[in-house]
Amino acid sequence: MSVPDPEAFARRWLDAWNGHDIDAVLAHFADDATFASPLAIRIIEGSDGRIRGKQALREYWTEALRRNTSLRFELIDVHVGIDALVINYRNEQGTSVNEVLIFGSDGLVTEGYACRNDQ
Repeated sequence: MSVPDPEAFARRWLDAWNGHDIDAVLAHFADDATFASPLAIRIIEGSDGRIRGKQALREYWTEALRRNTSLRFELIDVHVGIDALVINYRNEQGTSVNEVLIFGSDGLVTEGYACRNDQ
């Protein structure tokens, strides 16, 4: 199974985001990872909400943090699947979000999906 320890991964992931440390967030992702988020549609002009590759993720998340300097996540729960984790958290606006993260055999995220309840 390629999924890392769920609680430890979620804690590192949350700490990276709450520290606004893009490099630490990106360390969890494969170079060719894809990520889909309704927020990306608003952040990246002309986007279909799908980000492809680590450099594009860096640009997206850097811009998102620039626009939201108060970003903060509170962990609610972590769910484990086959090669997948779902991290359920609440953001600084009180929005419930689920990050669905799919892992490759090397333990890095190859696909991610942000699912929000405010859409």
